[in-house]
Amino acid sequence: MFWLLSGHSMVKVLVDVDCGVDDASAIMMALADPEVQLLGITCVNGNTSVENVCRNTLRVLKACRRPEIPVFRGASRPILGNVLMAEAFHGKDGLGDVPDPDAPGLELIQKEGAVEAMIRIANEHAGEVSLVATAPLTNLALAVRLDPTFPKKLKGLYIMGGTTEARGNTTMCAEFNFAADPEAAYIVLNDFPCPTYIASWEFTCMNILSWDFYDQWLDQDSEKARFMKQIFQYSRDVSQRQLGEAGFAFCDAFAMAAAIDKSFVTECEEVPVTVELAGTYTRGMMVIDRMSYLKKEHKAFILQKVDMEKFKTLFMKALE
Repeated sequence: MFWLLSGHSMVKVLVDVDCGVDDASAIMMALADPEVQLLGITCVNGNTSVENVCRNTLRVLKACRRPEIPVFRGASRPILGNVLMAEAFHGKDGLGDVPDPDAPGLELIQKEGAVEAMIRIANEHAGEVSLVATAPLTNLALAVRLDPTFPKKLKGLYIMGGTTEARGNTTMCAEFNFAADPEAAYIVLNDFPCPTYIASWEFTCMNILSWDFYDQWLDQDSEKARFMKQIFQYSRDVSQRQLGEAGFAFCDAFAMAAAIDKSFVTECEEVPVTVELAGTYTRGMMVIDRMSYLKKEHKAFILQKVDMEKFKTLFMKALE
């Protein structure tokens, strides 16, 4: 079954990040849209340590001159298993290891924890919050275990993660966010009954933007563009020199674009999904149940086609 998203209206957003460069782009995209109210940013271990994620998020908000956005510290490790990070791609600090002597300090992080903040914000804005998850889903899984009614109060959930064709980027079959905490991904995909939209790894790979576009994007005369140019250089070098990529996919921005401008997505596949937990080679792989073996009532919307011109417009405005 295919489903079409349409319309663009005021949206309240809560974003859960492991703030690397792609998370930064998603945050900046939301902040640049006057029809988006960013209610808060929750942080979780992922691309780098949760302490670095908190620092990086504060740095992004500083570059956008939006220090009033509350930032909350979340889980420092997955529910089970070893910590998995992506420092080889994002740099040891998660933002390209660019020195920043004037970076905001962790004293600016809210005293309230990320999981508690998620539940509170959903209660305060019941039925209105679009939760954009661009990181391992640990915080979300802990939230639903603490308050089983939490997902029902969300307007929608937008996830960057998972694979649709078992083409992993971290293991043979698993995408990073799901591989970093498979149990959390399993809990979220099975215990969140709210409308759920997923931008998979393969989907983002099919929609890369060229290096020529990125040159135009980063050459804008703004503080945000200069900041992004610095923090992106490390990942760009890895992509061009080591991987030989023809372009780059800011994966997390696809989930954000779907949340803030529904006309961006032109086609979705509605299908039950879950996550493999026990496979020797497939742990963390997103499983798509097109034959209805799972007998699940809740189905996710897997992004299939998008308006890339609208995406480019959102991307350019993010750094204006």
